[in-house]
Amino acid sequence: MRLAALLLLLLGFTTAQSQQPDASIPTPKSHFGFTIGDNYQLATYTQTEAYFQKIAAASPRAKFTIIGKTEEGRDQFMLLVSSPENIKNLDHYKAISQQLAHAENLTDEQARALAAEGKAIVWIDGGLHANEVVGAHQLIETAYQLLSRTDPETVNILDKVIILLTHANPDGQQLVSNWYMRKPSPESRSLDALPRLYEKYAGHDNNRDFYMLNLKETQNIARQLFVEWLPQIMYNHHQAGPTGTILAGPPYRDPFNYVFDPLVITSLDAVGAAMVNRLNAEGKPGYTERTGSSYSTWYNGGLRTTTYFHNIIGLLTEIIGSPTPSDVPLVPNRLIPNGSTPFPVTPQKWYFRQSIDYSISLNYAVLDYAMRYRDELLYNIYRMGRNSIEKGQKDYWTLSPKRVDAINQLYTASNHRRNDSATGATGNAINLGGGRGDTIPARFYDSILKNPALRDPRGYIIPSNQPDFPTATRFINALIGTGIAISKATAPFTVKGITYPAGSYIVKTDQAFRPHVLDMFEPQDHPNDFAYPGGPPIAPYDAAGWTLAYTMGIKFDRFPDGFDGPFERIPYGQLQSATPPSPKEGWLDARSNAAYTIVNDNLKAKKPIYRNTTNGNFYVGGSHQPRNAVKLTPTRIALWDTYGGSMPSGWARYILEQYHFPFDVIYSATVDSGHLKEKYDVIIFVSGAIPALAGEGGGGRGGFRIEQPKPDSIPAEYRSLLGRITAQKSIPQLKEFLQAGGHIVTIGSSANLAYQLGLPVHDALVEMTGGKERRLSNDKFYIPGSVMQVTLDTTSQPAWGMAAEADVYFEESPVFHINPEATANGSVRPIAWFASDKTLRSGWAWGQAYLRDGVAAFEANIGKGKLYVFGPEITFRAQTHGTFKLLFNQLYSYH
Repeated sequence: MRLAALLLLLLGFTTAQSQQPDASIPTPKSHFGFTIGDNYQLATYTQTEAYFQKIAAASPRAKFTIIGKTEEGRDQFMLLVSSPENIKNLDHYKAISQQLAHAENLTDEQARALAAEGKAIVWIDGGLHANEVVGAHQLIETAYQLLSRTDPETVNILDKVIILLTHANPDGQQLVSNWYMRKPSPESRSLDALPRLYEKYAGHDNNRDFYMLNLKETQNIARQLFVEWLPQIMYNHHQAGPTGTILAGPPYRDPFNYVFDPLVITSLDAVGAAMVNRLNAEGKPGYTERTGSSYSTWYNGGLRTTTYFHNIIGLLTEIIGSPTPSDVPLVPNRLIPNGSTPFPVTPQKWYFRQSIDYSISLNYAVLDYAMRYRDELLYNIYRMGRNSIEKGQKDYWTLSPKRVDAINQLYTASNHRRNDSATGATGNAINLGGGRGDTIPARFYDSILKNPALRDPRGYIIPSNQPDFPTATRFINALIGTGIAISKATAPFTVKGITYPAGSYIVKTDQAFRPHVLDMFEPQDHPNDFAYPGGPPIAPYDAAGWTLAYTMGIKFDRFPDGFDGPFERIPYGQLQSATPPSPKEGWLDARSNAAYTIVNDNLKAKKPIYRNTTNGNFYVGGSHQPRNAVKLTPTRIALWDTYGGSMPSGWARYILEQYHFPFDVIYSATVDSGHLKEKYDVIIFVSGAIPALAGEGGGGRGGFRIEQPKPDSIPAEYRSLLGRITAQKSIPQLKEFLQAGGHIVTIGSSANLAYQLGLPVHDALVEMTGGKERRLSNDKFYIPGSVMQVTLDTTSQPAWGMAAEADVYFEESPVFHINPEATANGSVRPIAWFASDKTLRSGWAWGQAYLRDGVAAFEANIGKGKLYVFGPEITFRAQTHGTFKLLFNQLYSYH
């Protein structure tokens, strides 16, 4: 008995010894001077990068790598973590992951063999939204624990999983941490009142760029996710959780996008269950899911959400926490356990380290799941890819609300009673829901969802002879950057009687990432999502519609039948180039956005530029002015911004830089100081700049606001950036600028300037209630973020180079009626308008009939100057290339 006890004691001692942290791995405290999660302490990116390099050098479990440069020029790192043996064979396991994700030229038997051989790939990131400081700091602690822990769970995870720990926004962490730590007194530190955006151009919108790939950080991340590693699971850390909870996580609320493979949704359920189960087992309450939060799986374009369209299980958690201690507030209706929040948290003090500990538990839950179901995860990503390929090789109809509506409408129009020809007993009827089990004859289903004209496409052709082929190539590169398979024609070819030139691009849908292909070309059909019948709409998590081929103005043909030709497959990830014409002398087609870059470069070189007054085409060089042309001269351009940074302004700045427009960024203090015409010829105001008239909402839909701090609370060098555009001080200066010959361009809610100046226009989206005009309520008119079609006056200078119709991004945008006398005397002229009661192209438009004959954009004479008003977001997130010209045309002087 004594010997047995001694053996057990020795065994326990050996086990305890084997689970001690590896002392060769530097602790965070030894490097940073504090433990991650200590109150009032944040690490900078410079310190973080150095720590990751240090621990990678100390551990055979890690490989440190740089995935690219940031917009501010910093290195962006990724730390690969696994067993030492796996680290030696990373290329082999990456190749297996690529083969299974692409699902090409594999039998089911081969796929299962690869799944058995491969390692699960799991992505964990942090820091994307830099003021959500838990994200970057949990990444530090996670790396340390994975490299230092020796317990069986960690060893098993490292044996079967390759972990990609990726910093999502180095520039942002450096800014935010320096800002927080600038004050020597810990209790006075605050994350509030950052002076500028924490991503150079996009700020918070850096998480809305993952199908467009404008930003360097986005490009770096997308290459690793969609071209290089193709993980089966990715985990995107955010904050903060819904009030009265600790965090929100998977699974998420409806609607989900109808192009997904169902395995995406059920896999989210499975991994989400593992996450909440671990927290519950560890006694960590406060996890909410599904309807407990606002997050859905509808939107494409986010770091998490774009992964769904690539058959990846994309995880998002939003957790509370700050280095400054906070409180979990009392929200009584959050205290009742339910299916969305089975283990509620009670009001209490909350500390930063608690959020770090929760995050580590969640990371381990995900990694443990990947370890246990490694072969299933690897096989399932193959299965989803194979399903997509098979759908793209045959006739297929995607289910969506408009198609269910079409079935209902067809049945109603048939004038049959519901119980006529009911065939439920034979299994040949369909149930339309509603809770009563009502059925109608299946022939109505067949009329819609077996109608050859309504089939999903087998592929698309983007002709190389379209007017703006450089922008079309930019669109193709957005697809290539997200891992889409593209082919290019090596010779002219004909499909369905249409001849296409060599160099045209072909995008087939028989590929693993078919959901993403469809989402970039096809309209989104968001359901009519209301809290209850007759109640208010439930806002989408982000946009309701965004079809990139529409907003970029791409010319393409859609084919529901298979086709072939002299096509050469472009290697995955190989970006394409389109060299625009750059004549020493000659005409440039104004329909091409690239023409404006060439014009700006020539203006900078002081070469003469002329513009045709009929179609807007540019003439470069030459000693004589062409007929029907005006001469262009450069203008002094100002772009409004605000303290803290405006995201719409940041995106506009990005666009102006990309197209080589010279400009200054100005703040309200510059406006208020007056004498604007002495400094500038054009001023651009984006959404959020111009206030609405007191007591009125005209033109004020949408918009963006940053709270202005007190001057004495920020360093002196930033105080000149403070202030707002005000009716009392700023508007008179803007009016004087216009009367002196200046031009102002307003976008989105900054259309309020038209009302502030008393122009003869009024809000088209109002109704008379009790003898007063009131804005239409959301249960009557609601367009959150969708693509709408407008008709343009292409003979007018503001719309030169545009087609007669254009797709615009509409986000609760202002719409106008112009007083008839103003139109008659020419003082206010429409540029674009809604020509019908059905102008929705993609997304959700409830009550769109109210838009009919409403004016989307106009120009107005004010003194010697002009005001250009664009209600839609013509520069939205630097994605709406199809409407950039509506800004560019106003940035020249014509003589």
